[in-house]
Amino acid sequence: MNTKPHEYSALVLWQRTPQEVFTDNRYSRRHVLRFDGGAEVAGSSSPSVVPLPLSDAAAVDPEETFVASLAACHMLWFLSIAAQQGYVVDRYSDSATGAMTRNAAGKLWISLVTLRPEVAFGGDHGPSGDDLLQLHHRAHLECFIANSVKSEVRCEPVSGSSAG
Repeated sequence: MNTKPHEYSALVLWQRTPQEVFTDNRYSRRHVLRFDGGAEVAGSSSPSVVPLPLSDAAAVDPEETFVASLAACHMLWFLSIAAQQGYVVDRYSDSATGAMTRNAAGKLWISLVTLRPEVAFGGDHGPSGDDLLQLHHRAHLECFIANSVKSEVRCEPVSGSSAG
């Protein structure tokens, strides 16, 4: 049995432009996120943390990627568990949010991530309301990312998730 942990990698690349002094703290926070499969995403600080134009509102910020990673992990587990139970998922959408607050030491942190999945089922049958909640509960328990963070992660499925 292989006990070596699997490692994941991402390259975060920022480079100062020649006209930026840097020590005046007025440098661009725009950077590149490169993933091992070849995907490349524009990154930046959040404009709510570092004002424009030093941030890039069109780029992805770390807080957004944190929320997105929790939502995507939950979705992937949900889809896997639903398939194992014989449900056909036609569409899955999640308008996830993260709330940044101060902890007891006064440090900012994302204290709460709320997932709001909306699932449309096809096929002959979909899960009952209780079964749907159980699918989400199991997905949450299996999610690697949720198991790795101390933030509270809530799952509030959108009512009206439906069978086709």
